[in-house]
Amino acid sequence: MQFVIRAFLVFVSAAFLLPESGIASVVFQPGKGAKYVAPGEEEISGNATDLFQIGQTAEKEGNIKRAIRAYKSLVKRHPKDKLAPAALYRSGQLQEQLHMYTPAADSFRELVERYPSSPNFDEAIEGQFRIGEIYLNGKKLRVLGIPIASALDRAVTIFANVVRTAPYGKYTARAQFDIGLAREKQGANDAALQAYQAVVDKFPNEPLAVDAQYQIGYIWFTAAQTGTKDAAASANAKTAFQDFLFHYPKSEKAAQARANLDILEHKQTANSYKVAKFYDKQKYYRAAVIYYNEVIRQQPGSQESNEAKKRIDQLRAKFGDAALQPALPVAQSGKKKGEAHGARTAGTGSAKPGAANNEAPLPASETDSSLPPPASLAPDTTTAPDSLLPPSATSTSSDTSPAPGGSASPEASAPPAP
Repeated sequence: MQFVIRAFLVFVSAAFLLPESGIASVVFQPGKGAKYVAPGEEEISGNATDLFQIGQTAEKEGNIKRAIRAYKSLVKRHPKDKLAPAALYRSGQLQEQLHMYTPAADSFRELVERYPSSPNFDEAIEGQFRIGEIYLNGKKLRVLGIPIASALDRAVTIFANVVRTAPYGKYTARAQFDIGLAREKQGANDAALQAYQAVVDKFPNEPLAVDAQYQIGYIWFTAAQTGTKDAAASANAKTAFQDFLFHYPKSEKAAQARANLDILEHKQTANSYKVAKFYDKQKYYRAAVIYYNEVIRQQPGSQESNEAKKRIDQLRAKFGDAALQPALPVAQSGKKKGEAHGARTAGTGSAKPGAANNEAPLPASETDSSLPPPASLAPDTTTAPDSLLPPSATSTSSDTSPAPGGSASPEASAPPAP
């Protein structure tokens, strides 16, 4: 007890000796003894008007932390007072001024949730969006130098609050698009596709809808480039870019979208040409012709297409046109899967091909999944994530599917070209 009394006397003496701006507080609580409180951190009490005036005075004196504390105390003690919304908004402004970004975003969010009729509602939404973009662009969250949270996760949370509390506001479409950007930067491409698709679906007339549709195609395009086994990625990328060109043919990204489609088409054509050559080499000429025709259909006028036409003409001259056509209706094609399997395993070393089967009927490749590509032409592993292998390919313009992707600038009107 004597120690407590001595400590109290020391603090009282210091209070008289120090200038007024440095006054600290010693708080006594029953059973807890004395507690030192730094200047600006002491408990502030009074009615709403008094607390608001304390905050105003502290601001004029440059004591920003005390001003924030006064405004926060007002909201806590007198939440229904007419001064509460203004005090809460001002505390958010001062917290942002001190680079206390997370508390500032929380203050702005609290304002729009608790006081939606506040005249500062729009400014608070803008404040949240502004802070969200700070985190989107790499602001770190640290305590004592240790990262405690992902800046991108924080950005997503803030943008989601903007979308939720102001679904028809000035910054809503941009916030939704920035959620996609943040998730894309994180490599969470399922979530990125969903966010971009939400922009396309909910804000089709916004300029950002153009960028969102392109990003959907670009994510799938990247998947198709890195995932050699994922046919769904190529199909979804083509669908997304085709939708993009249909809806936004005059966009500055249209030329890049067409170039990406050409790349996808050429890759598909090259794969079909490899399969055709494989069957040709194994003397399975019916299968070879099917894939040569696929090459011609996919990219007419290409070098592969011209080579395919030339080879088909050679086979027709040697065996006759009738011998190279499928002889059974599609419904009966399942009966001949054994022959197709023999061709598929021929290139793997697991079995040797028999005699050329030009007399055996062969269904079209699009109707018989047992037909190639042969196992020897497809690698055993792929760099595409497992999430890229959905049960069936779907249009990215109507629903989303998981995929890896690229990136885009949140400030630019158009995302970067691949």
